[in-house]
Amino acid sequence: MGSNSKSNALMWFRKGLRIHDNPALHHACEGSAHLYPVFVLDPYYLEPDPTSSSPGSARSGLNRIQFMLESLVDLDSSLRSLGSRLLVVKGDPADVIIRLLKLKEWNIGKLCFEFDTEPYSQVRDSKVKDFATISGIEVFSPVSHTLFNPAEIIQKNGGKPPLTYQSFVKLAGQPLSPLSQTLTSLPPVGNVGDAETLSVPTIEELGYRDIQEEFSPFRGGESEALKRLKESLKDKVWVANFEKPKGDPSAFLKPATTVLSPYLKFGCLSSRYFYQCLKDVYNNVKRHTSPPVSLAGQLLWREFFYTVAYGTPNFDQMRENRICKQIPWDDDEELLAAWREARTGYPWIDAIMVQLQKWGWMHHLARHSVACFLTRGDLFIHWERGRDVFERLLVDSDWAINNGNWLWLSCSSFFYQYNRIYSPTTFGKKYDPNGNYIRHFVPILKDMPKEYIYEPWTAPLRVQTKANCIIGRDYPKPVVAHDSASKECRRKMGAAYALNHTMDGSVGEEDLRSLRRKLEEDATHDFKSRSQKQKLIH
Repeated sequence: MGSNSKSNALMWFRKGLRIHDNPALHHACEGSAHLYPVFVLDPYYLEPDPTSSSPGSARSGLNRIQFMLESLVDLDSSLRSLGSRLLVVKGDPADVIIRLLKLKEWNIGKLCFEFDTEPYSQVRDSKVKDFATISGIEVFSPVSHTLFNPAEIIQKNGGKPPLTYQSFVKLAGQPLSPLSQTLTSLPPVGNVGDAETLSVPTIEELGYRDIQEEFSPFRGGESEALKRLKESLKDKVWVANFEKPKGDPSAFLKPATTVLSPYLKFGCLSSRYFYQCLKDVYNNVKRHTSPPVSLAGQLLWREFFYTVAYGTPNFDQMRENRICKQIPWDDDEELLAAWREARTGYPWIDAIMVQLQKWGWMHHLARHSVACFLTRGDLFIHWERGRDVFERLLVDSDWAINNGNWLWLSCSSFFYQYNRIYSPTTFGKKYDPNGNYIRHFVPILKDMPKEYIYEPWTAPLRVQTKANCIIGRDYPKPVVAHDSASKECRRKMGAAYALNHTMDGSVGEEDLRSLRRKLEEDATHDFKSRSQKQKLIH
């Protein structure tokens, strides 16, 4: 390459959809005559899929796609205010970036992008890095999506990720501060040539015609993220006293958390900047909560899951995942569909699943309730199936955190007290005895008296008639009886844990099959015993 080969830089935006605290963007600007800010629309995530259970692509519901597009519009606006603009290109990201690096008109000498820990991204980025290196193009890929570099934490821990939050926090120490320098201008965009760049498309232009009536109330973008952060931090007493296990999962008009997770997921908000802002609040109050329950502690939970996910092969599956218990989960498509489509007959569970479909977000304790119900609590369905639904529908769906939480809630890893089950009837009631949350998201139950709102099948027929909601006709009967289903789940979990213990964790396909057979035989035997007892009684 010639002497002026490093005169232009390509800034490849992916998750870090922001201007503030963006080391890759700062580096791209240094000494560059022209800057090409690029975002690639990836069909892997965005291709419309008419066969999916709800509108969207195979991997993403409309709420998340809309949030991303809003974030891109906001980023483009910010870039324009600094004398630049966002260049949007469609196609396989690795192929697109390599094609752009080859363009003579662009004359790229420097490629900058934020480091990404996800397996899909690692494969994509390796392909691009290899091409750039061979072509003599400088690659700068800093860790800035997280507070810490997961690889460094794993190295400190002797090459293995720490598997408890406490050990992680001890190893991690204090994160680096965000960049103090603010960009006031950017190098201009050079000659675009034959690059086939677009402006940020609308959701309709991406090919989605079946637009849902109600989108998530949370708008995407860095501007919105910083505004929401400022609002959240304004109440210093609330920030100082925040405790994770507490908080009302039924609060929906004014959620009981910051709802900053979607902005962290898309990198509209820097986690380092957020952490610094929290530290500033803590330094100005007399006392405050601490990790793991504090707000700063929540950012450290995010880091913990990122680190374990990065250092654990097959983290997103049960098989060949060394930290995951091998459990013979049931594969009942009808029960899975009832859960996914909010037809379980448990209003608390169904209201949460409707909120997920309509808003792409729900409170963490609400997530815990429905995840427990699907897996070890009532339905005994594989956590990977629930994970897939969350991964597709959540606006803040994050590969490491979503998989980590499903491993946790199903008692497959991290947390093993499988006897502790969230009740689908009493858990929500202690926060919202009147059932306002249910009345909003499951309006067919809006006139059901509060005594029956969590268990409408127990209401006398005259009450159901008066409420214009006959159970079994207007609203489903429960798909399982919680008391017996949860007891059965505990028995299955106990048997699976015993097998994992005797097999020293190396449970194979045949072991799981034989355990499944044994569980079925035991269940049949129990049923016959109960039937005989009932005959004797009568």
